[in-house]
Amino acid sequence: MARTRLDHTGRVRRARSRKDGVADARVRILDAAEHLIANDGFDATPTSRIAARAKVAKGLLFHYFPRKIDLLRCLLSERLPAPPKRLASGIAERGDMPGSLLRLAQSFTQSQSPAVTTILFREAGTHPEVGQHLEALRDGLVELTETVLDEASPQALDRQRRHGAADTYVAVLLHDANARRFNGPLPDLDAAAHIVAAGLASP
Repeated sequence: MARTRLDHTGRVRRARSRKDGVADARVRILDAAEHLIANDGFDATPTSRIAARAKVAKGLLFHYFPRKIDLLRCLLSERLPAPPKRLASGIAERGDMPGSLLRLAQSFTQSQSPAVTTILFREAGTHPEVGQHLEALRDGLVELTETVLDEASPQALDRQRRHGAADTYVAVLLHDANARRFNGPLPDLDAAAHIVAAGLASP
């Protein structure tokens, strides 16, 4: 019985090891794609280079990602997803709309992959799938910002004005994210937060 148990344990361990290795290969493919596409662009990066950098057979790459565009979609959805509402957790402080908006901006910036952000803005105009992802990201950020404004405001907000304020601040946030990818001049997020909050609070 002891021998059977040891053999069975050994087989389970080998099976788990193979499974972990397969998962690791997928991560390496995504890591390689992220690095190469961010540096050279999607169209200029052949799958053969991605497979070589990931140290996997090209056939394994296509096992996970049957088309090259599937790899790009996966990079965006897994590494730059539409912002979850948990991003707003602990950010909103009642009576402090400017501070709440600034903390949201900092949380968003810290949660992003600079390489995937580069891919997003560079490819949005040439690949519809990327443009759609950018639109979904923007919509998610606007919804999240509206939630933060509601939780931070000392009184109930007009829905239309709240949406306009959130839309304006998200435009500044996305400009900031885009500028960071090429070390461009950054907007003053703190000043923008105060301007948006003041406009929303005025009669």
